[in-house]
Amino acid sequence: MLNRLTVVGVAFAVLAAACASETSDAGTPPPRPTLPSSLLASEAGDRLDVPGQEQPLVLGKRTVELGEIVFDTFNGGSVPLGRATPTMIARLSDAIPPLDSPRYEEAAAGDWLDPTDLVLGYVAADGVAYAYPHKILNFHEIVNDTLGGEPVLITYCPLCRSSVVYDRRLDGETLTFGNTSALYLSDMVMFDRETYSYWWQVPGEAIVGELAGQRLTPLPSESVEWRTWRALHPETKLLSRDTGFVRNYDRDPFTNLGASLDEGARPFQSNPAETDGRLAPSDVVLGLEVDGQHAVYSLTRIGDGVRNGWLAERPVAVFSTSAGPGGAAFFADPELGDDLDGELAENESLTFEAGGGVWRDDQTESIWDLSGRAIEGPLTGTQLERVPSRATFWYAFIAAFPEAELRD
Repeated sequence: MLNRLTVVGVAFAVLAAACASETSDAGTPPPRPTLPSSLLASEAGDRLDVPGQEQPLVLGKRTVELGEIVFDTFNGGSVPLGRATPTMIARLSDAIPPLDSPRYEEAAAGDWLDPTDLVLGYVAADGVAYAYPHKILNFHEIVNDTLGGEPVLITYCPLCRSSVVYDRRLDGETLTFGNTSALYLSDMVMFDRETYSYWWQVPGEAIVGELAGQRLTPLPSESVEWRTWRALHPETKLLSRDTGFVRNYDRDPFTNLGASLDEGARPFQSNPAETDGRLAPSDVVLGLEVDGQHAVYSLTRIGDGVRNGWLAERPVAVFSTSAGPGGAAFFADPELGDDLDGELAENESLTFEAGGGVWRDDQTESIWDLSGRAIEGPLTGTQLERVPSRATFWYAFIAAFPEAELRD
């Protein structure tokens, strides 16, 4: 079993040391609370009091075994939750610090990025676009923010290349999230600060604690190259490197992780995807979720192309680009304004073909870009509704959604 420090060699050791020990620009971090206790989580009964947390970790409510949640100790070791002490859990909390007050810059400030660097792209409810470079998210993994009037959670696990944006609201309460420094099936485990429940990142599911079994609502997002996102959204806001932490955001130590996975390396712990040979572990997939139903497409296999289909009785289209690879999913039944009335028959949906870096619908022969916007033809100006989705490595997605339909 490999841990985060040995998946791709020395680069991981450098990253882990940076994540665990670098200080903020404001000075040294506050001392971690300590508890002189040898009590193990497995000996604590149903509730474990962790220093620094207002709520206990409710161990009696869980959907997975405690031993399957494994802490990275950032020194080459690992400890399962059932063998961890409250002192250790407290020390590792937010060792990879989330961003709670993110700053943004104009797109022109992104000259430090290579054109092919990947970003997590998100368009807020008010239409403003945001770009989160993977090079920054490698060191923080979590961003709590309110965009377009909605509380959102930006998440990224480098081991899974998993980019997912969630609504932070659950049953009328707004949650904020931290990082446990633990993983489940090699995927980041978060905690919410309100109930101190543990959350599995890719499915957005609480797996231990008061909220165990609850799921966050995913929002539409995409993972694409910086040059692609900037061309589609020239007014995009870009997450600033002025994070309050000293990190080397100019390098990406996870660049070769995909090749290592396909050669048999497993980051931190194995998962059920090892026995699923339908795709290579590092295939980049786009998982769609509509009304609790899931479908998944391999962007690696599609390359520059498109897939048309249906999900939860709605027509969907996946636009894919080999650059990255990246892609986005859209509902293919657009609402047309009065000025476009009559361009489509009543209840008619669109199907698409790809070519030359754009997409053409078969019904009106309008031309569409990767953002789902018609840029030429009768439907010019129409914006397709985005489908909630997750961009991840195959091994991470299928572990989270084993019943999801893989579509060619």
